[in-house]
Amino acid sequence: MERTPALKPLLLLDLDGVLRSYAPTPPEIAEVAFEPTLLRRAVTGQITDAQWHDEIARVVPRSEVEAWAVTGEVIAEALALVRTARRQCFVALLSNATTRLEADLALLGLDVEFDAIFNSARLGVAKPDPAVYRRVLDELGHPTAVFCDDTAENVAAACEAGLDGVHVPDTAALRTALAVRGLIPPTVLLILPDRDEAEELAAELSEAGWGPCAVHRDMLAGEDDAEDVDWVIELTTAPDGTPASAHRAELDELAERHDGFTGES
Repeated sequence: MERTPALKPLLLLDLDGVLRSYAPTPPEIAEVAFEPTLLRRAVTGQITDAQWHDEIARVVPRSEVEAWAVTGEVIAEALALVRTARRQCFVALLSNATTRLEADLALLGLDVEFDAIFNSARLGVAKPDPAVYRRVLDELGHPTAVFCDDTAENVAAACEAGLDGVHVPDTAALRTALAVRGLIPPTVLLILPDRDEAEELAAELSEAGWGPCAVHRDMLAGEDDAEDVDWVIELTTAPDGTPASAHRAELDELAERHDGFTGES
């Protein structure tokens, strides 16, 4: 009997504050642009992005509105996590956005980084309305998803809708959320230039509860070129039982103190 292939885990991500950063909005613009009724009209597609800016420009000089309305910047570390997770997950974007979202994603090169993109302005419903989460799940054919957002209210609503909602106010929190759910590999490699130092550090880490703390030789060039040999400490589990990859920042600092760096298996 033929079986339907199992679905990949669904990872649903917010954009702003998770994968894209902005300079703080000037208070005089925020007061107008983020007035709840106007903002809701903009992010549910009742008005276009241009019409939203027109409304703001009734109160704030248009030159200031244009200077504010930039594309923002990609958070490189967060994007790297998305690319890693995408190897084993179906990764979708769910953003409260205006009709300009698709153009912004293309400008930032993010339009090719997701398996699906959901824009509230196209859906006609926005977070934290539970209907938006159910709509996405229905369209993708998934019963649930891991949902990461930097806004606690949106996360709470996702949980009520049956998703595994996680509040990720920064990239470190995003990394931890993905690591403990097995959506990124658990192993971190500490790569050091000196064998004795690597073995010493591995013994210290093992005693502290890290595992497996195995030391390997990594040939970066020809095997006869001893200067191009690095020594790798493999860490998969932290002392608290969580994946080592959930502690990447701590391990980055540790590696730097020993003139090394970290990597992934």
